[in-house]
Amino acid sequence: MGERSDDEQLGSYARELADGIEASLAGWVRRSVQLRCRDAGVDMDDALHRATVSASDRCRDEVAPAVRALLMSDIDDQRTTPLSVLRSAVRYPTEVLAAAGMAPVARDDFARRAFPADVYALAPANFADIDEQLAEPGLVWGAAKAHVHLTRRRAEGRR
Repeated sequence: MGERSDDEQLGSYARELADGIEASLAGWVRRSVQLRCRDAGVDMDDALHRATVSASDRCRDEVAPAVRALLMSDIDDQRTTPLSVLRSAVRYPTEVLAAAGMAPVARDDFARRAFPADVYALAPANFADIDEQLAEPGLVWGAAKAHVHLTRRRAEGRR
């Protein structure tokens, strides 16, 4: 069997990252809510727990397919990044925390400007913020994407 092309290898890395994200999203939402509750000294009662589970399931069911579709699209068609899509997922734990009456957390000027809806400072800075197990697949996918991009541009005679 011959070697896989760079695009096929990138697709393999993209699937691995998408699978990991799908497996991690619900847990990230639950941990995010638990962390902010702990920081605020709020005990998670049954209602808050149920709301968290519901939000975590909705996040996985709605965000994971969007991330997968982006990752599986040709890199020249990608108009955003998987991390940007993941950052939009803060709405799920935010809804739970806001409904529980949780006060927003202090954020610096950059965070308020860059992520105005992230009032609980939950937006992931990198894949590992969703789950540590995503650090390597995210890095490998990013490097493979950069390689394919550079290879294509060089073939077109530009950099």
